Amino acid sequence: MAQIIAIANQKGGVGKTTTAVNLAAALALTPRKVLLVDLDPQGNATMASGVDKRELEHSITEVIMGECECQQAIVKAAEGYDLLPCNIDLTAAEIELMDLPDRQQRLKVALETVRANYQYILIDCPPSLSLLTLNALAAADGIIVPMQCEYFALEGLSALINTIDALKAKLNPSLEIVGVVRTMFDVRNNLANAVSGELTKHFGDKVFRSIIPRNVRLAEAPSHGQSIVGYDKASRGGVAYMGLAGEIIRREKKK
Repeated sequence: MAQIIAIANQKGGVGKTTTAVNLAAALALTPRKVLLVDLDPQGNATMASGVDKRELEHSITEVIMGECECQQAIVKAAEGYDLLPCNIDLTAAEIELMDLPDRQQRLKVALETVRANYQYILIDCPPSLSLLTLNALAAADGIIVPMQCEYFALEGLSALINTIDALKAKLNPSLEIVGVVRTMFDVRNNLANAVSGELTKHFGDKVFRSIIPRNVRLAEAPSHGQSIVGYDKASRGGVAYMGLAGEIIRREKKK
């Protein structure tokens, strides 16, 4: 039975999609059976997986709206994981969702039909606390928070934790933070090092040891429709995401 993990942060530009795609590819290489769910209407995780979002026969939109089964919409990514793809249609669907019964549970119900087929299901969330993000957090067992070590990061993380606590009370009592991933990290930046230290002090072993560096190869990979693992596994970014996948697997085994 799959562990369902939402990759979430209310702040944009922190590396959510980068983490979702590269972690899916790294886990698939271990090898584990992985499903990546693209829940961001921009469809960046879909494109970065080598799937053209403009040519989808089915997408997560139809799945959430109850117009097709989850299995029908799933496609195979070139790097060994499965993908539930997305495109801009999801923006309009979110508005329609507001009038539907159980609107916060639609994704959870859909994923339960395929959950037994995987070991990990990763959900790439939009950068806001929208109805789509609520669907992801209602479906998830845990959350991985990608975070840049910058001035406003700790404040944003505090807001996210308050949101999670509220959701646990009303929507998903078992929801937990799996861990915090430091992304786009520059060791030469004194502020980044200071914020990283504060993070570790406050969250202890919830902070993953694997640190995702600022890396040109990591930035190039999506333009080739590949993860960093497929594009340049030996790069600093590739090594970091393989390390992160290893940490997640070890934590799961300890449980």
